[in-house]
Amino acid sequence: MTKRITLDDIAAAAHVSKATVSKALNDTGQLSAHTRRLILKTADELGYVKTANVQTPRCKTGLIGLVTSDLEGRFSNPALIGAENTLGSTNHAVLLTNSRGDPKLERAHIDQLAARRVDGLLMLGGETDSRPPLKPNTALGIPIVYAYAPSNNPEDCSVTCDNVAAGAMAIDHLLLRGRRHIAIVSGPEHYTATKDRLAGARKALKQSGLQLAAPVCYGNWHESWGRTAAQLLLSKGVRIDGIYCLNDMLARGVIETLLAQGIRVPEDIAVIGHDNWQVTATECRVPITSFDNNLQEIGRRAARHLLDAINGNPHHGTTYIGCSLIVRKSTTA
Repeated sequence: MTKRITLDDIAAAAHVSKATVSKALNDTGQLSAHTRRLILKTADELGYVKTANVQTPRCKTGLIGLVTSDLEGRFSNPALIGAENTLGSTNHAVLLTNSRGDPKLERAHIDQLAARRVDGLLMLGGETDSRPPLKPNTALGIPIVYAYAPSNNPEDCSVTCDNVAAGAMAIDHLLLRGRRHIAIVSGPEHYTATKDRLAGARKALKQSGLQLAAPVCYGNWHESWGRTAAQLLLSKGVRIDGIYCLNDMLARGVIETLLAQGIRVPEDIAVIGHDNWQVTATECRVPITSFDNNLQEIGRRAARHLLDAINGNPHHGTTYIGCSLIVRKSTTA
């Protein structure tokens, strides 16, 4: 039987008193940030799990910790705006940190936010790949909600976009415009967004009794791959009248190659993208029909779920926010 780690064990390992350990784990009393981090790190390494029924009640501070890992902010910034608007309307202040994708830096930020006695944590990812949950003793039992990048623990509360439904909608949109010979240009195969959008697309094709006109073209997310992929599709000599690109950079590259070959968009081949990046989608020679991930709504919903948890009404599982189809000229003549 595994020995249960006690406060005495942590105190001995960290060379502090049991009372000091209790203060750190229960977020009470005055401790230096260094001492608090040392105790939390020691508890984590020993595998300490806090017993919920002896947790000291916390006084609310009105502070919310927000930890993002998105370096570019392309996805996190809109979600951040949505979260801040919701939290601000309830007189909560947001303490923002950027872990830059570094787990150690993320943990350090969380320890610092816990030392500031935040009421809850909003973990905002830069992609829809699931992430490991924070360890049980992390953040001293503070409510946590994961946004955009969901936790891979189904008991946690997560909010992300519904890429499966978006993939199906993309195919349905092309089918409604009379397209029956559809190809797909994708980024890397291992991304969750790739897998989910393809799953939705394949399901919609199957329901219509159709198959892809050519194998999926996997590559990177850059416009240059869109150009190359379009050339590869044209070289196969198969009939194609619609191309679903899994982001807008790919769609712009595909469109540029088609136009250079004298192929009309959308009259000859309709093209649809994803992410609704305004500069890319609207400034393309043929404006791109695309899906908006509704990132602000993801931020708003995550913030509301976090407030519910702070008030004793936690949510569990993943909430999926639908993507919105923005129709432009690349699919409608």
